[in-house]
Amino acid sequence: MTAVAPLVDRFGRVHRDLRISLTDKCNLRCTYCMPAEGLPWLAKQNILTTDEIERVARVLASLGIIELRLTGGEPLLRPDLVEVVRRLSAIEGAEGPLRISMTTNGIRLDRVIDDLVEAGLERLNISLDTADPTRFATLTRRDRFEDVLVGIRAAQASGLRPLKLNAVAMRGVNDQEFCDLLRLAVAHDAELRFIEQMPLDAGHTWSRAEMVPGEEILEKLREEFTLTPVGDRGSSPAEEFLVDGGPATVGVIASVTAPFCGACDRVRVTADGQLRNCLFAREESDLLGLLRSGGSDEDIAAMVRTSIAGKLPGHGIDDPGFLQPDRPMSAIGG
Repeated sequence: MTAVAPLVDRFGRVHRDLRISLTDKCNLRCTYCMPAEGLPWLAKQNILTTDEIERVARVLASLGIIELRLTGGEPLLRPDLVEVVRRLSAIEGAEGPLRISMTTNGIRLDRVIDDLVEAGLERLNISLDTADPTRFATLTRRDRFEDVLVGIRAAQASGLRPLKLNAVAMRGVNDQEFCDLLRLAVAHDAELRFIEQMPLDAGHTWSRAEMVPGEEILEKLREEFTLTPVGDRGSSPAEEFLVDGGPATVGVIASVTAPFCGACDRVRVTADGQLRNCLFAREESDLLGLLRSGGSDEDIAAMVRTSIAGKLPGHGIDDPGFLQPDRPMSAIGG
């Protein structure tokens, strides 16, 4: 396909960031994400193949996508992850090869990180909600804290920068160790990103009372650190601050209390090939069905454009009629 007009919705937002989930499976059972027994996993035959992922990425690159983040579930559980990265990093977008990043829990990362870097991976976000091994085991229902640290150290040694650690802020769970988490991140040359807990759990039990708002996160950090605003964040979801003058930074993603929907440039594809124009979308478009029924690249592009055209101005969490998405985060992709 030849390059065409970029993906612009009716509110003037230009979409340049694609998130593709590689699997809904995960080797942790975080209490805010899924039940202890896990969830009914997607059937293998309904998961996008590597060829299908590559094709979707090529079409969207022709529509102006320049960044692609691989998510899950846990993307490291996908056996052909290195090949996926290799193929995607070879796709030419409007500004050169697609920039490939990944969000992971870091378990098993040390085994494949050299291959991922060689294949073209540019950036990593590693999820870690606590700096305490005992609390980690309780929160994730798995005793894998040291395995995550091994992954973080491997990422640090790889030279991939920026290296980011993501922490979901939860009242009564980790709200007394925000400073500990920041110290851990700084010690590993990583940028910490606190995320307000969002209504994306499998049990639909989210409540504002358990959510720690961004301003409270910053208040706790300021008890031990001097935070200086970095400045214009553009389309980045994080409000960023220098820590004690820098170079270390910390960010807060206040998706609930200070939504950044007006600058959103993201579009998502789930592991089973459903196109979503918002993390909180209640409707999806069936890319998988289109791919497997002989749809052309032009058909794929048309479906994407139609989806983006229907994107709402915001996620609507504060609206009286807000309904949480049927899918949990693990099935949507981060």
